[in-house]
Amino acid sequence: MVTTGVTAATADLGFARLDLDRAARTGDPEVVFGAGKTPEQITAALARLHEAHPGRAVLATRVGEQARALCRERLPEAGVDDAGRTVTLGPVPAPRGRVAVVCAGTSDLPVARECATTVAVFGAEPDLVVDVGVAGLHRLLAERDRIAGADAVVAIAGMEAALPTVLGGLCGTPLIAVPTSVGYGWHLDGLTAFLTMLNSCAPGVVTVNIDNGFGAGVAAARVARQSVAS
Repeated sequence: MVTTGVTAATADLGFARLDLDRAARTGDPEVVFGAGKTPEQITAALARLHEAHPGRAVLATRVGEQARALCRERLPEAGVDDAGRTVTLGPVPAPRGRVAVVCAGTSDLPVARECATTVAVFGAEPDLVVDVGVAGLHRLLAERDRIAGADAVVAIAGMEAALPTVLGGLCGTPLIAVPTSVGYGWHLDGLTAFLTMLNSCAPGVVTVNIDNGFGAGVAAARVARQSVAS
């Protein structure tokens, strides 16, 4: 059932009231956050959002293994990324601008893939640069021009999280840092990386929450879109 209030239309699914006007207000449809939802709830919400936005992709994030399996069964046209735990349904928009999604190590790849998928759904081109952490600085320097040529950069790292600071000193591209809960010993589930990024000495580094590839992807895609529009 669709209900129309004073400012917005919603689809009442019983367990959720989907915001069908969000794309009109912000340029992007509502996203399904899969954590804490049943597989049936995720597939139903994704299908209803797709029905409301048939011309562009809709996204579900943090989708567990059972829910991903159900999406494959009930929504065979969906794109499922097991590593990033995302599901997309519908065609991604034509990209405007490019976002370099740079991750320090392979262990950061789940967050990086969540970010890259989000960038694509939100209308920019993701360019995934993998395993260029500062422990092998030559690997990062070899990709410097590729990264600096993007319209926005997302730097993803755990451990001591030096990658965003180094990148912030190498290029002047808008840079969003994502700390991950990756590291040896007592890294406080990513708090160590988070505090490092917040205290970066490189200017222009902004930081999102721990493991929040989605939030970084949304922000970076919007920066890239605006860069091309201007």
